[in-house]
Amino acid sequence: MSNIQLIQHIHRPPQPSAPVLGFSKLFVCVMPIAQISIGAVHLNDCPRQPYIPIYLIVAGVFGLALAVLSCLPCAQELDDGTTNPLSRPCAAWNSLTSFFLFCWFITGNVWIYSIYEPNYNKTTTNVDPYCDKTVYLFAFWTTTLVYILIGFFMFIGCCLCCRSLVVPNPSDNV
Repeated sequence: MSNIQLIQHIHRPPQPSAPVLGFSKLFVCVMPIAQISIGAVHLNDCPRQPYIPIYLIVAGVFGLALAVLSCLPCAQELDDGTTNPLSRPCAAWNSLTSFFLFCWFITGNVWIYSIYEPNYNKTTTNVDPYCDKTVYLFAFWTTTLVYILIGFFMFIGCCLCCRSLVVPNPSDNV
């Protein structure tokens, strides 16, 4: 790929197909709704680390807000080729929300992994406080899923980089 083609490809990235885009937006909205629901239902069910349900609720609310805002056309070009006047505030809001979610994710990691594996039995008379199994395992596995997805996408990215080094692009010969 020549430099000009590469620059044109960057300005016009390939768009995902409609089913892939629809499934990804559905998944991005379902997970925050589940976080909000489980966090709210079990708000007082984790005395061992009472911030875990709060972590789920806040992560769900901000994740859902980010997902809904990504569906708005504020960053798209207008019909006459000019940029939308709302694109800068929208990009700033998305950046701030993403940064907050990243910091909140790190904080949630500390709360979740620091008590692994908690006492799940509410009726024990131990001095060790319990944490409801549903809320803890949901928080644990949704957080772990993020790491699994990051690893998967990094693996795919490395495979694509290696492929581009080994297999020449036919358009480079033109």
